[in-house]
Amino acid sequence: MMPEYSLFLRGFFKDPKRVGNILPSSNSLANKIVQSVQWNNVTAVAELGAGTGAITRLITSQLMDSAQLLLFERNRQMREFLKVLYPECMFHSNASYLLKKLIQENIRELDCIICGLPFFNFSSELREHILHQIVKSLKPGGILVAYQHSLHMKRQWAKQLLIENIEFVPSAFPPAFIYICRKRLELPS
Repeated sequence: MMPEYSLFLRGFFKDPKRVGNILPSSNSLANKIVQSVQWNNVTAVAELGAGTGAITRLITSQLMDSAQLLLFERNRQMREFLKVLYPECMFHSNASYLLKKLIQENIRELDCIICGLPFFNFSSELREHILHQIVKSLKPGGILVAYQHSLHMKRQWAKQLLIENIEFVPSAFPPAFIYICRKRLELPS
């Protein structure tokens, strides 16, 4: 069995509320997520819930050399696995501290966030907190590409972001919804 699959299985059985799936994202899901972003405009991006890098691999193939990539993964074994594969990235354990980590990394704002966090498993307070961190860290017009296994976050995201598209990916296991959301542009005062 490939190491990423065993890491996911162990992580899921150890803490199913934090590791939201038993398998890494499928190639079809990862490709659709990455195709949702205009990478030539991205200089700073964060992936929340990077797992073992199924999507990270595609992100790094699209980024310009000067772009900065922050990977957030709570599971220590998966994070260590990612550090070996992507030593050029910045690694953090907790997406709840996204804004604090941007300041530490001297990054003003993000052009894009890719998010696979299992929001369904989180308390309403934690969901609100992470959503606040996401919205505050995105530049005006910045994009959030989130994938979930239900539509439970649709209303919450629509309050804070413009939902441009929701695509259902039945070939993913389990099937997933990809949300393409954009931070509203700030009006000049």
